[in-house]
Amino acid sequence: MTETALGGAPEPGRFAGVFDVYEVEAEGGEICYYGQPRSDHQSVVRVVAPVFRERGYTVSVERELGEYVLVASERTVGVDGFPTTNVVLFLATVVTTLFAGSQWYGIDALSNPLGVLDAWPFAAAVLGVLGVHELGHYVASRHHDVQASLPYFIPVPTLLGTMGAVIRMRDTLPDRKSLFDIGVAGPLAGLVATVVVTAVGVSLPPVEAAAFPVRLGYPPLIRIVAAALGQPLTYADASLMANPVVVGGWVGAFVTFLNLLPVGQLDGGHVVRAMFGSAHATVQRLVPVALFGLGAYTYLFADGQSLSLWVLWGFLALLFARAGGAEPVDDSPLGTPRLAVGAVTLLLGALSFTPVPLALG
Repeated sequence: MTETALGGAPEPGRFAGVFDVYEVEAEGGEICYYGQPRSDHQSVVRVVAPVFRERGYTVSVERELGEYVLVASERTVGVDGFPTTNVVLFLATVVTTLFAGSQWYGIDALSNPLGVLDAWPFAAAVLGVLGVHELGHYVASRHHDVQASLPYFIPVPTLLGTMGAVIRMRDTLPDRKSLFDIGVAGPLAGLVATVVVTAVGVSLPPVEAAAFPVRLGYPPLIRIVAAALGQPLTYADASLMANPVVVGGWVGAFVTFLNLLPVGQLDGGHVVRAMFGSAHATVQRLVPVALFGLGAYTYLFADGQSLSLWVLWGFLALLFARAGGAEPVDDSPLGTPRLAVGAVTLLLGALSFTPVPLALG
């Protein structure tokens, strides 16, 4: 088939010797090259990706019914059509965070459903820090011409009202610089939002303590912001608690720490992979061990508070590591300025950590 017949995608001869093609099909907007790879999948993609990228395609190697398929999809960096799913999930998360906020403000949502609207500062704080975090990834992706979706918010009826937000990247990363910039942009943007939200929250008047028996463990970053403004996070009067907007800052710090774990497709996995190359494989093997060890620490010295949280994340880290991380096409090392930014980001991630983020009683 000619490149015209392939919709502009490269002819198989452009990558002969890397992936030997015996059949080509156009299926649902994708070009499928059936054949035999000459090396492992990552090596094949690293070689052929630039050829496809210059023609406006992203590429992956898959296996279907025993056959190897090199799948080329048209790249669309911008938003294609109205993002219905993103908007619906966002509106649903607005609802769940309003109801979650009503609990922190002591509003009875059952007897006064419209009263949940008074919890808008909490909802705005939580959605703000999460949205700014994901927006950082999205802007960096657009800057590097990498295909990425708008944020998908995850509504869950919990004390926070959400499990966070994610963006999807369906593209090859051209080099370590793009991998680093996309990975680091979210945490840095989210940390700025976290500091701002925390500063606003501690400056607002306290409220009556929530009826449910949950206490937040504030990490050093939140404590530093409060101390810098001369504002307390706890009160001598047990009937009072910090304004629920502060919970938004806590969410930002907690999400930043978890995302900066150097494993798999997490932000920390991208950042450390870009900074240290293949040494990242050794680092990420230590992450589950550290998390399980953290769980053991809380069991021995913190009455088991947050034990289940760290055990859960230990297993998640194992899954993330097994799934693998992003591999840039050009594996040239980063320069000193980006290494410095990476070190500062990881330090800020450490300041967002506390061994017992949630405690009962």
